Amino acid sequence: MVGACQSHHANKSRVDQLPYYGDANFTPHWWDADSDSLAGFHTIPSFSFINQDGQTITEKTFEDKIYITDFFFTACPGICPKMMTNMAMLQDTFLNDETVLLLSHSVTPERDSVSVLKTYADSRDILSSKWHLVTGDMLEIYDMGRHAYFVEEDLGLEKEPDDFLHTENFVLVDKNKHIRGIYNGLNQSSLRQLIADIRTLKQEG
Repeated sequence: MVGACQSHHANKSRVDQLPYYGDANFTPHWWDADSDSLAGFHTIPSFSFINQDGQTITEKTFEDKIYITDFFFTACPGICPKMMTNMAMLQDTFLNDETVLLLSHSVTPERDSVSVLKTYADSRDILSSKWHLVTGDMLEIYDMGRHAYFVEEDLGLEKEPDDFLHTENFVLVDKNKHIRGIYNGLNQSSLRQLIADIRTLKQEG
């Protein structure tokens, strides 16, 4: 799993600045925040989904925010419960930090209605002010996962737009909608690194 770096320290990254990622290969680009190279570089595009409270969630919801995103479904018996437990740890870690938000997309939006997401959120003490569980158009969600966040690891494998999307990856996005890290959402070491990298990213201002 690619991460911004591989430090084993919980509160500190091994680098003072995180790289930028712009494609599914996750090749790191070590640029300064004011680098001309960022002009035209990959950013998360506009989107519109509905969260567990029935509110419309767009890219503007995350304006001037750092956020962590993943993909799940409420009926998932396998990796999703562990992923959501680890996202809950991130919620608790940054509970009082208004600059950090969480975004989880349902990959079975036809089943995960607003009411289903609300019941699921309530059962896991998910706070809608901090963590948005979203449903919406399936093809838009899948397109975001594959072509905006690059969460799948099957590089070069041709897939139909509606081929099932299932991944344990968490993606870190900065205030300017750039991808700054990808992490294994099932791995505690990777989660500690993510927390450290969020703190590093916050130092950019």
